[in-house]
Parts: sequence; structure tokens; C-alpha cells
Amino acid sequence: MEWVRKYDLYGESGLLKQPNVRGTPDFKEEIVRIVLEKKVPLVQVVLQYGVSKTALERWVRSVRVEGYGVLHQQKNRERLPKDMSRSKKHEPETELEKLQAENARLRAENALLKKVTALVKEREAREHMSGQKPSKN
Repeated sequence: MEWVRKYDLYGESGLLKQPNVRGTPDFKEEIVRIVLEKKVPLVQVVLQYGVSKTALERWVRSVRVEGYGVLHQQKNRERLPKDMSRSKKHEPETELEKLQAENARLRAENALLKKVTALVKEREAREHMSGQKPSKN
């Protein structure tokens, strides 16, 4: 068990949460070479260098598939914009676009009114069947 090995190596401090090691590409390559070429067990490398086991497994897997160059590639991490609100709506510019927008709004309004009417009728029918008087709300 990994935690037993950590305790044996570092004592109680080895059981505390350790900060994540963000290795340089050269560091990653060095420890992956230790695992792959020198056949040092993954667990031993994790304990010795303080890297995450899952990160090391991912690096080794990537190198096996794509070679050592994959460790030197820059990841393009796109950040989400700080303002997570909706993007601004496109304002209709031409008369045709304005009419199409109004038509879409009126269709949605019409569909909503039909739905409300159907729900009111359904509620009145249920109340009629149960013998209750419909409420005025």
C-alpha cells in the first residue's frame, strides 16, 4: 500500500497532503525515462519524486503512444471568460430581420397562450369531475 510506504519513508509527515508537483517538460521526461528505460516501479518513482501517481501514469501512457516529444508540447488551455453572462444578442438590422424577429416572438407568445389555455381547461375539467368549484385565481 502506498500510504504505508510513505509512512515508512517520511514518517507522519508523509501521510499529509502534499502540494502538486508541476514539473517542467525536462523533469517529466527524466522521470518517465526512469520508469520506462530503467524499469523502476511507478510507485517507487512517485514516492521518490513526489509526483502524483495519476499524473505519472498519464505521462507514461502518452510517451508510449506519442513519444517523448509529447511532454514538451504546450497545452493550449483556454480559459472561460470572467463574465459568464450570455453573449449579447444580435440586433436585427434590416427590415426583414426585424419582421422575422417579431414573427418569432409572436409565435412564442402564441404558443405560450395556447399552453396556458389548455392547462386552465384541464384544471377546470379535473375540478368539475371532483365536484369542486373552480377557484378564481
